[in-house]
Amino acid sequence: MMSADLESKLTEFLRQIIAAMKLSLDVHVEHTRDGTRVNLEGDDGAALLIRRGEPLQALQHLVDTIFRDHMEKHGRVLLDCMSFRRDKDLELREMARFLAEKAKSTGVEQQIGPLNAYERRIVHLMVAEDPAVASESIGDAAMKTVIISKRK
Repeated sequence: MMSADLESKLTEFLRQIIAAMKLSLDVHVEHTRDGTRVNLEGDDGAALLIRRGEPLQALQHLVDTIFRDHMEKHGRVLLDCMSFRRDKDLELREMARFLAEKAKSTGVEQQIGPLNAYERRIVHLMVAEDPAVASESIGDAAMKTVIISKRK
């Protein structure tokens, strides 16, 4: 769980960035079993969601870089805006579940991607729930493909 001091620093950092971007967004911190989720809500949320959420991803990268040392102790911080990532994560889990079932029933490897590290983690965790299938990441750099296959 994140300390109150770190939560305050993170919240203030995000408020300053949002103000510098001239956006009207509220910052809400939520603690979950997976870590800390910061929800950005407000009239200007769409500005962070253009081009499939690239500005939100960039802001996530800034937070990860600046608060990296603190996150090792307190777990990951995930930024979301108007439930964009929550909905996208749910969609990705459902796709992984569907592809795992397809791999089991047909015996044919299924591919999903290219995915960033966060998205690959979601797929691997979903696949790991079923002992009849396995997953592995292939490819180079940050964006890789996940292969889902039936265990032999």
